Amino acid sequence: MPRYRLTVEYDGGPYKGFQAQGELPTVQASIERAVKAFCGQALRLQAAGRTDTGVHATGQVVHVDLEKDWPCEVVRDALNAHLVPEPISILSADIPGGDWHARFSAKARRYLYRILNRKSPPALDQGRVWHVKKPLDADAMHAAAQVLVGHHDFTTFRDLQCQAKSPMKTLDLAAVRREGDYVLLEFASRSFLHRQVRSMAGSLAEVGVGRWSAEDLKAALEARDRRACGPVAPADGLFFTGVSY
Repeated sequence: MPRYRLTVEYDGGPYKGFQAQGELPTVQASIERAVKAFCGQALRLQAAGRTDTGVHATGQVVHVDLEKDWPCEVVRDALNAHLVPEPISILSADIPGGDWHARFSAKARRYLYRILNRKSPPALDQGRVWHVKKPLDADAMHAAAQVLVGHHDFTTFRDLQCQAKSPMKTLDLAAVRREGDYVLLEFASRSFLHRQVRSMAGSLAEVGVGRWSAEDLKAALEARDRRACGPVAPADGLFFTGVSY
């Protein structure tokens, strides 16, 4: 039974997150329906990560174990055909071999948070950015973000509904840069807590508009208290961009 690795792109706007939830529209349920329409096989796919309602992806990775040995390009193209007109695209399909697993073999997950920082609202990017009208100091945000890098108790940036056993995580990358009207925040870690990225992005925006200093962000982290977190950034601007194996 060959295992196929699929790299997936999707617009999370129409879905109640990635993970299958009964009759609710989710990315996972849509892909599984496409598999059944393609080869008649009902299965439960495995994914590198689960994104929340409204969160997008440019590099989600999943795997499916198919009963027949299909050419990889046939799997990719057939699934895409059965996903029309949903905003989900299978970018690639391959057979990784060995005991590779989409979730358990992952060594790092990467996210990008996009902020449109201008007075005028988005037209083309509506639903895919957080629109912040007040000027943001991206350099100050980047400097402050470095206090988050490393192994910490991220309770402050952990959603109250998070089911992770421990709030301890190692953040390998927290980088902020400006590209024209956009402020881009990049994060990388082996794994993240529920809504950790959106929580960190919202708190960093407080630094960007001048309401917080880097010391305030550090104090929030060290408080280990969800009440110390800044406003949680909306889902619109968040993209799951890739997985390292």
